[in-house]
Amino acid sequence: MRIEIRADGRHISGYVNATEKQSKPVITPYGKVVEVIEPRAFERAISRAGDVNVTVDHDDTHIYASTKSGTLTLYEDAIGLHADVIVTDENLVNLAKKGKIKGWSFGMYNVVDELEQRADDLPLRKIKDLDLDHITLVVNKTPVYSATSVEVRAEKEIDLEERSMETQLELIQDRSVFDYTPFKERIEKIKGESK
Repeated sequence: MRIEIRADGRHISGYVNATEKQSKPVITPYGKVVEVIEPRAFERAISRAGDVNVTVDHDDTHIYASTKSGTLTLYEDAIGLHADVIVTDENLVNLAKKGKIKGWSFGMYNVVDELEQRADDLPLRKIKDLDLDHITLVVNKTPVYSATSVEVRAEKEIDLEERSMETQLELIQDRSVFDYTPFKERIEKIKGESK
């Protein structure tokens, strides 16, 4: 995870989940398994998603950023699901400055998967497709895979599975202000030449 304190806001970015990387044991509708998200699953989820929100510790009572507002950018690359968030909430900014953000997590539903039984290990659940519910910053919880929870949406129950990935925290403070003087001088020169 990378946190940058810039003149135009606080940017928190990093990989929410690495594809093809096995999880720690996690409780799922199949019981305890090890999971892996297949490549392009997040890419497809992003293309279908409406508005994806950023929360803290999966608490949807306060939204800190969203794709709709332009304060959250998501993409999948060769590593996995990457997020870039612009944060304006001062409490969350202070937590970031103090290094209290432990990592990322996400919620998924409409999961398409395949279960592979393994003789000497937990079954391997391969996530082939999913819908992305939200991205969350982990502050008061442990940033590891967590149990399935059920949430009521549109008057019906859906399985909302919350996942996370541990990452290292890097804090960068950039207090520089961009100097526009050369551009202003060029504009004035062009204005003078056009008269």
